[in-house]
Amino acid sequence: MLTVETDAGRVEQRLRAGGLVCPFCGGVLAGWGFARWRVLRGVVGPVRVRPRRACCAGCGRTQVLLPLIGLSRRADVAEVIGAGLVAKAAGWGHRQIAVVLGRPAATVRGWLRRFAERAESVRAAFTALAVDVDAGTAPPLAAATVFADAVAAVLAATVALGRRWQGVRLTVSPWQVAVAVSQGGLLAPAPAVELINTSRLWAGLW
Repeated sequence: MLTVETDAGRVEQRLRAGGLVCPFCGGVLAGWGFARWRVLRGVVGPVRVRPRRACCAGCGRTQVLLPLIGLSRRADVAEVIGAGLVAKAAGWGHRQIAVVLGRPAATVRGWLRRFAERAESVRAAFTALAVDVDAGTAPPLAAATVFADAVAAVLAATVALGRRWQGVRLTVSPWQVAVAVSQGGLLAPAPAVELINTSRLWAGLW
């Protein structure tokens, strides 16, 4: 899976120009059909997406090109999930968050539990990203919990990106940055969050 910008036309342009590379071998990706339609629960209503598929000219592996609005295997857009994580970091309980977001309590509890399991690796990865793109970035002050530290690190990385490219408008939210950096796997069952090659990341963020 590879994350791409939400503009389907731009994704097609990048595919035709050879601007997308395989995360496994670095070969050029070419269009290879589409994945099935998905309906994500958005901030104000359902969002229908049909991710593009691509095939590597080098190793032959195929990739689903996941738009930055969503996380792998999650039914809600990243903005909604991110709002829940921020609320939890501020001390809210999952039932209170569920009421405010209009989501089932069990769904919210699942987000929070998975993020809590990965909080330390998220904190480390996004703190490293912030320092990598802007050496003057100071690590966020320690919060009351590791969960809150991890949320603060995601926000700090987004601020660092804005400082690194001053004068260029960052067109994505902190949680879309999180989708891009984790290749959609922020809440995946893997044990750690690993930064992707950041030279492949920025083209889809502006």
